[in-house]
Amino acid sequence: MWSSERRRLIAALAALPLAAACGFRPAHAPGGPGTALRGQVRADDPASARDFAFVAALEDRLGRPQQVRYALGYDIAVSERGGAQVRDVGDTRFQVFGQVTFALTDAATGAELASGTVQNFTAYSATSTQMATRIAQQDAERRLLAILADQVVARLLAVLPEQPGA
Repeated sequence: MWSSERRRLIAALAALPLAAACGFRPAHAPGGPGTALRGQVRADDPASARDFAFVAALEDRLGRPQQVRYALGYDIAVSERGGAQVRDVGDTRFQVFGQVTFALTDAATGAELASGTVQNFTAYSATSTQMATRIAQQDAERRLLAILADQVVARLLAVLPEQPGA
């Protein structure tokens, strides 16, 4: 068993130069496609706590907008559903579903460069107190919006290098 694991590791290390030869570049490395977005994307102004969490997560990944080259419009939808029930107690586990529809436009021309929809979910458990349950719910939403922001950034990084001037 130990021998076969070592063979896999050696094979994986031998394949690394092949990945570099095919044009693989880390997205957030200096000169990578992620630099085309760093500090250049301004999301719509947040209007709710969910919007604030989403925009904060975006800015965490892309930096605060300094030289705005792109505008990001978004629409967030969040729903919740009970996931586990205990007889005579009710729901004890909840799932939080989220969806973000987004569109990236050139700030100068207004031309749409990328758009799409991402969705994911998180969960939280109900506890013995309302306050603790509410905090768990807020944390689940915050985690969900961070996941959705990651997905939006990944989509933009995948599409943007195809755009001229990016």
